[in-house]
Amino acid sequence: MADPRHDLRRTARGERGAIAERACGRAKLARIGYEPHMTPIAATTISALARELGFARAAIVPIEPPRRHAVYTSWLASGHAAGMAYLAAPEHIAQRADLRALLAAARSLIVVALAYDRAEPIPPDALLRGKIARYARGEDYHLVMRDRLVALADRLAAALGRPVASRPCVDSAPVLEREWAERGGLGFVAKNTMVIAPGLGSYVLLGELLVDAELAPTAPSEPPRPRCGSCRACLDACPTAAFADAYVLDARRCISYLTIEHHGVIPRELRAAIGTWVFGCDICQEVCPFNAGAGPDAGEVDRLLRPRTLEHALPDLVALASRGANQLRRLVKRSALRRAPRSALLRNVAIALGNTGDARAIPALVALLGHRAALVRGHAVWALGELGAAEVLAGHRDTDPFVLDELTWARRAAATRTAAMRRTPPPPGSADR
Repeated sequence: MADPRHDLRRTARGERGAIAERACGRAKLARIGYEPHMTPIAATTISALARELGFARAAIVPIEPPRRHAVYTSWLASGHAAGMAYLAAPEHIAQRADLRALLAAARSLIVVALAYDRAEPIPPDALLRGKIARYARGEDYHLVMRDRLVALADRLAAALGRPVASRPCVDSAPVLEREWAERGGLGFVAKNTMVIAPGLGSYVLLGELLVDAELAPTAPSEPPRPRCGSCRACLDACPTAAFADAYVLDARRCISYLTIEHHGVIPRELRAAIGTWVFGCDICQEVCPFNAGAGPDAGEVDRLLRPRTLEHALPDLVALASRGANQLRRLVKRSALRRAPRSALLRNVAIALGNTGDARAIPALVALLGHRAALVRGHAVWALGELGAAEVLAGHRDTDPFVLDELTWARRAAATRTAAMRRTPPPPGSADR
């Protein structure tokens, strides 16, 4: 599955087609009449070519049927794909079962990993700040990955001394990428469904390159064994309980899905658990023992995937709430943040402001009450209820049914919080001050 914490796609057929073209680029065709090269090229040569282009790891697998396709279809049948109906489209399921559906001449699959920055910047201020998933803080990795994969195909062709038919794929392509990464020896799949690459941890992005050259595989001599043991750190740390079981993610409860792929109303019972995440989530990675320590060498972390600015990592929520359309376009340009429509991003900002528990968030939320999108207004109302802004809520008027329902709930919540504050005794000695 294309992980909702990294990148999942929309459901309309037109959008799906456009996305497929971006994620799994058009095939580069070899010359007519050419017989595929049958002499294997050394895996170390492929690895060296990949590292020259900035990939931290590379693995090679032959074109074979996947072993986990039934697991994928079972996951779909359980409803764990949430609103991503395109994942269950017949053509999508069929392509995941056969790599040659993407490139008929494919003989090998190269799986690569880009490492991104796991460090957390320290703000120089006490502003109300949100959080953006680490993979989305730099350049849009779809663009970075696609360009590097095309370059890798060109270098492979040069090494072979002949044209190579190839097709680059990023994580939204219909490829069971984690299975192929594991089978190639690049890493192993952890209980949080992420691939952990030894020495890098799980802060990696996977890409694939289908080629018509028969390459020496890098598959380990024995199937990879589970490495997580009895550890449940990721499963227990998830604030929304998004893991139905080890190795099973329910996107309906995943913060990454909710803040990126889901563009509608976020269930009220999950909003507080989202905390201040405004795009994606890293919690299940942050607690993983395999991600402890200093992380990979600086040279293995792709420079284009480092945070552009502090605002691309820990954004000022008040400032973000007030950005106009043009300002927001500049912020998200050539970044994965483009994935979220402005109304959905402001919805996320409203939830994050409400979860700060800080009255300084109230003016920004009041401003969002005037937004033209009921989605934004409704979540701003909820946030004001969380902050106990009873007077603001009492004076707000709206005509949208969703906003009115949120108003009813928020007014009760604010009244309850206000009453609780009145019942709370002052700190000892405060009356003497």
